[in-house]
Amino acid sequence: MTIVEDRPRLTPLAEAEAWLAAFDAALQAGDPGAAAGLFFADGLWRDVLAFTWTIRTMAGRPAIEATLRETLARTKPKNFHVPPKRTPPRWVNRAGTDCVEALFEFDTAVGRCNGVLRLAPDRQGRLAAWTLNTNLHEIRGHEEAFKRRAAPDATRDFGAENWSDRLARQRAYADRDPAVLVVGGGQAGLCIAARLQQLGVDTLIVDRHARVGDNWRTRYHSLTLHNEVYVNHLPYMPFPPTWPVYIPKDMLANWFEAYVDALELNFWTGTELVGGSYDELRKQWIVTLRRADGSERVMHPRHLIFATGVSSIPFTPDLPGLADFAGVKVHSGAFHDAEHWRGRKALVLGSGTSGHDVAQELQAHGADVTMIQRSKTYVVSLKEAQSVYAIYSEGIPFDDCDLLATSFPYPVLQRSYQVSTARGREVDRTLLDALDRRGFRLWAGEDETGFQMMYLRRGGGYYFNVGCSELIISGAVKLLQFSDIEKIVAEGARLRDGSLVPADLLVLATGYKNQQEAVRLYLGNAIAGKVGPVWGFDDGGELRNMWKRTAQPGLWFTAGSLAQCRIFSRYLALQIKALEAGLLK
Repeated sequence: MTIVEDRPRLTPLAEAEAWLAAFDAALQAGDPGAAAGLFFADGLWRDVLAFTWTIRTMAGRPAIEATLRETLARTKPKNFHVPPKRTPPRWVNRAGTDCVEALFEFDTAVGRCNGVLRLAPDRQGRLAAWTLNTNLHEIRGHEEAFKRRAAPDATRDFGAENWSDRLARQRAYADRDPAVLVVGGGQAGLCIAARLQQLGVDTLIVDRHARVGDNWRTRYHSLTLHNEVYVNHLPYMPFPPTWPVYIPKDMLANWFEAYVDALELNFWTGTELVGGSYDELRKQWIVTLRRADGSERVMHPRHLIFATGVSSIPFTPDLPGLADFAGVKVHSGAFHDAEHWRGRKALVLGSGTSGHDVAQELQAHGADVTMIQRSKTYVVSLKEAQSVYAIYSEGIPFDDCDLLATSFPYPVLQRSYQVSTARGREVDRTLLDALDRRGFRLWAGEDETGFQMMYLRRGGGYYFNVGCSELIISGAVKLLQFSDIEKIVAEGARLRDGSLVPADLLVLATGYKNQQEAVRLYLGNAIAGKVGPVWGFDDGGELRNMWKRTAQPGLWFTAGSLAQCRIFSRYLALQIKALEAGLLK
């Protein structure tokens, strides 16, 4: 795309309104070709439910025209406009391209929608659509409960149940099954349950931990979030302004507990999914749950949501001799009590974020630590890592930031991360050069897109430096390449040169299996094969099976960062509500 210096003289608002008016007119005339002609030839349209009832990106005019032709009669879109109370259209630079960025709203036969338009100049200086994003925001007649709240009832019934009684009865499920069963009570499970409750869909969360928040509370002692607090709010209940920039794990865990009570979510702790199957005739699941006391309950929800996260089932690689190790071996997800290893020798296998954090914690408690690097790793300073959340520091309303976060099609996202990664590597050059001299193997990702694409593609492979890099550079944390190891033996790691690296502890910071394996474990091979891999990008540039209908009716997935769970829980909940209300088949 060529950007010319002689920008159009119209204001960003006038340009956006003119384009939206032309687009609206073409749609009202039933002319998808004219609407597609308002885009660049290689323009991109990312739709989130508004037209397609899924999350899909159309690339190029032919694909845009074809999708509009398929959906216009059903959606009946109209009233495209720039709302006065949102961030006004403005010139910005996204992924290295100057463009007019405009937030807009419109209506369809289903409900209220919003979106983001980006206009860039062509070779003649005329503005055309570079990217368009359209999102369903709410279903007409099925708005969130707090928006439909009637005048308060001031009466008191002194002979009836109080709030606590009613909540306990609601959570017991003594005389009913939920419409939706959510497996996993971390941020993914809480966000989707909160959204569904506001839409009037009966939802139960089950989690194997003894206490709400234990998925964070029980992890290694020093764990603190690596992105800043203002990105991480949960739906309906933002963190207090008094909170630290980086949230400690126990603070977040306690907030999860308060969140469940404040939003009156139905949550069963100490409860595991034993297994399940789908009844095709009745269009419902048959699932068995095991409670903490050993009793079992069979339920028949219409929807089953796996909210076990990207970090679901720990992955242990098939390492030669691993079974022979005589010391303690533990996955990083279950590691705690670093103090116990003071004065003793520890090997940490893995050089991602967990591997670095565990190594640093062990070293701080007086252990003799060696990190084993299995593969090249992207390292970025904590401050530079925040650049991927730059939208949230632009001074615009939080909801507008969330809308913008949904608006980037894959090619734009890819280019944006290439730009931020290149900039970060230059800022961190001194650190990276020192790591390279130490023998730490670095890379910037398959296409130099850095940590965010690594996370979205495979859930790991990077480290935000909070001090462990300096320990490696100084030798306070020793470094060993996995390729130099012949095998694990009872006493530690036997190297190819015959020497031994002794160890009392082996921490496996080796990541987690794909969520497809969780499906295989609980629902069997047939359903796992039907659904396919979960997470990572599909051919259309969308995360596979995430927040949208899968090949298995009634089976859904949600995962990711707090921000991803907050944002995309809205769209997952809207699809389930539409199915429950008979708007979708």
